[in-house]
Amino acid sequence: MSEETSIFETCVATHGGSDLSMELLKCVSDTAQDLRKDLISGVNTFYLIYAGALVFFMQIGFAMLCAGSIREKNVKNVLLWNLLDSAGGAFGFWSVGYAFAYGGDDPSKGKTFIGNKGFFLSSDVDLEFWFFQFAFACALSSIVAGTIAERCKMTAYLCYSIFLCGFVYPVCAHSFWSVNGFLSPFAEEPLWGSGAIDLAGSGPVHMCGGVAALVMAIVLGPRRGRFYDDNGVPLDEPKAMGPHSVSLQFLGTFALWFGWYGFNPGSTIRISSAALGDTASLVAVNTTLGAAFGALSGMFTSTIVEERKTGVYQWDTTAAMNGCLTGLVAITAGCSTVEPWAGALIGLIAGWVYLVASALILRLKIDDAVDAIPVHFFGGAWGVIATGLFSNSHRMQIAGFSTENLGWFYEWGRGSGNFTLIGLQLIAVLFVFGWTSCIFTPFCLGLKYLDWLRIDPLEEEVGMDISRHKGPAYESEGSANAEAIMELSQSRRNLMMNTSNSSSGKGSPAKSFKRDKPASAGNSDTDKPADKTKPEEQSTGVAEIMA
Repeated sequence: MSEETSIFETCVATHGGSDLSMELLKCVSDTAQDLRKDLISGVNTFYLIYAGALVFFMQIGFAMLCAGSIREKNVKNVLLWNLLDSAGGAFGFWSVGYAFAYGGDDPSKGKTFIGNKGFFLSSDVDLEFWFFQFAFACALSSIVAGTIAERCKMTAYLCYSIFLCGFVYPVCAHSFWSVNGFLSPFAEEPLWGSGAIDLAGSGPVHMCGGVAALVMAIVLGPRRGRFYDDNGVPLDEPKAMGPHSVSLQFLGTFALWFGWYGFNPGSTIRISSAALGDTASLVAVNTTLGAAFGALSGMFTSTIVEERKTGVYQWDTTAAMNGCLTGLVAITAGCSTVEPWAGALIGLIAGWVYLVASALILRLKIDDAVDAIPVHFFGGAWGVIATGLFSNSHRMQIAGFSTENLGWFYEWGRGSGNFTLIGLQLIAVLFVFGWTSCIFTPFCLGLKYLDWLRIDPLEEEVGMDISRHKGPAYESEGSANAEAIMELSQSRRNLMMNTSNSSSGKGSPAKSFKRDKPASAGNSDTDKPADKTKPEEQSTGVAEIMA
């Protein structure tokens, strides 16, 4: 029985009957039909809430991955950032973000740049869909946390989180997924007959976050001592800074992979038919293969390259983890429209994309503590493009996309050089890069002009945990420079005294305790020669800062 045929019509066709039996059958069928609709609605609602919860679970993955990838003196800071991603992101998406993304969707309006209805959830919206999209927005916001770790002010991070979730991402989401979006395949008249295909967000989520991370990393600048010494002289080789816990890195990677099974299959939005179930199953399989082959290609390729250079086989855990994540990012766009063999190939190439992109940003002296830019920006761009190469008509039809234009390789297979779909995917990549960079660059420059962006050098050397979060994350904290701790303690003591004198009319408060250079020529990493400051003096300094 098809969805269009009622139970009543089926019963009449099967049994026939008198007027009495017709009335009885109609009563039974109407009741059953209502119950069926309620059941379908409930199943779809539960599916989307459950998928949204899995996506939100990815926040744990981002938090653990970021915390493990940086130095231990900034762990509390980056964990708090990930919490603020959810808090600030919820405020931004609830107040204006959802309205900008999907508010006032109406196919009869034609193409629009942004939504304009439902601010503060004031109009009738599907709350389960809001929750699912909120989890997407938070995931996007967390992409930037690791890139700018160890040197960004809390004020800037909270402002960025709200701005990204409340405005930058919603415009991308509207363009790709709203029925009024100019790139949307769900519009009444899609661009070039197809629209851009991106089921779960390689472009509007991951690439958008990766571009935002790139802009902030450039405006913010690298960590002290990463590429230059204290006199501004370039180092021969970039200085290694972290990770302090590979265990946390792996925990974060596994948590993200697990959460991706909500991110991608959940993007079918519904699950209440055989076709939707088939699509969600394919998405889950492709997600698995993309991650697996990305990890394998990243690790084995880096090992081969290292052996060629040094003659020694070394298995790079970072290449394996980030290759896996890049494979997940890349398969996100086309996971419902490509065959499993293509999903594996997309993941395989994604591992190589990560290695090349990571080496590129290092050569350009762009400091990315967790390699989020290669994973999300470059991996997302490859995923969007790959969808335009490998999407086939059978999978596209089942997933509900137009089959007028196929992936380029399949177009060649049917004797056509139709470049339409791959052209649409390239336009999508250019749009995400152009929109995010053009709107986010002046925002970051504004934060820098207001001196809200970067912490002062002394706090950076001591570490954000001690200087701003009342003590280190670990009792065995050893990465902070004891001499710098004492200097910061003295600066704050002076600041408190001046503030007290100002209140009593005896003087004016100090405006800053910044310092242009660290207390010593070295950097604040654990490989620094042992500091001569006595342990009891260091403990006293930390205690005073915490107080």
